[in-house]
Amino acid sequence: MKIVDLDGYAANPGDISWEGVEALGEFVCYDYSNDDEIIERAKDAEMVLVNKINMTREVIEQLPKLKYIGELATGYNNIDLVAAKEHGVVVTNIPAYSTDSVAQFVFAHLLNVASYVDHYAADTRKGVWSSKRAFCYWDKPLMEIAGKTLGIVGLGNIGIKVAKIAHTMGMDISAYTSKNSSDLPEWIRKTTLDGLYNTADVISLHCPLTDNTFEMINAEALEKMRPGTILINTGRGALINEEAVAKALETSHLKAYCADVLTDEPPKKDNPLFKQPNAYITPHIAWATVEARQRLMNICAENIKAFIDGEPQNVVNK
Repeated sequence: MKIVDLDGYAANPGDISWEGVEALGEFVCYDYSNDDEIIERAKDAEMVLVNKINMTREVIEQLPKLKYIGELATGYNNIDLVAAKEHGVVVTNIPAYSTDSVAQFVFAHLLNVASYVDHYAADTRKGVWSSKRAFCYWDKPLMEIAGKTLGIVGLGNIGIKVAKIAHTMGMDISAYTSKNSSDLPEWIRKTTLDGLYNTADVISLHCPLTDNTFEMINAEALEKMRPGTILINTGRGALINEEAVAKALETSHLKAYCADVLTDEPPKKDNPLFKQPNAYITPHIAWATVEARQRLMNICAENIKAFIDGEPQNVVNK
């Protein structure tokens, strides 16, 4: 069984081992693949692993030996599931491997905005504190998050983990979710999307990117939010309209926009968010702790073995 990974660098730039996958077949890993290299590299493979490579109908139809596509992520909108099913190709993903890491990152962003840790650490390195007469100083208002309302859009694995952490930290939790209220903890208040916008001090996005959620945070939605709202996006970049969010930051309607994702990745240098000092953008790394990537690698190998054994798991194109 030949297994080819077409873009393995993000999951494993060399600090963890592929041995679990290597034990299951003839394994070849490419750090990156251009679109015009995909067919040649995968033509003899029964199993292909991808992260951001687009497995389109055109690509799948040119790979007659292909039996399996393993998505090295939770999201799989880069794969044509219908075409894969028509050609008898099983597609699997890796759910829930980064839940703790992404939830942790949400609060890294939130606490930085609430306490300006980066700002004060930088000032201290520049000698600002050393120049003061008092034992302390601050030039930006510090915020206590206990008692504030966190509005969560989407209560999947990550959304519910964020809710639990926020509850422990004394925040009030409201959520826009398809789950029934009776299935939620009593401390989570189910609400409408408009209700969430109108009442939340902090909004965190944890919903998938679909036709219905594409640019759900637009000028109209932003107008419904309370002045001074903190907006956090560790889901997908295209959940927001970047121009509209940049304008809301410029007018101070939003206190801050914290994002680990952008619509284009890597981003263009003229992205309007980059001009806004209260836009805190990190390079899509919330998922990338060593622990999370090792879990990803382990589940990847488990998925492949389950497929070889005739009992595929985590199938997304049944």
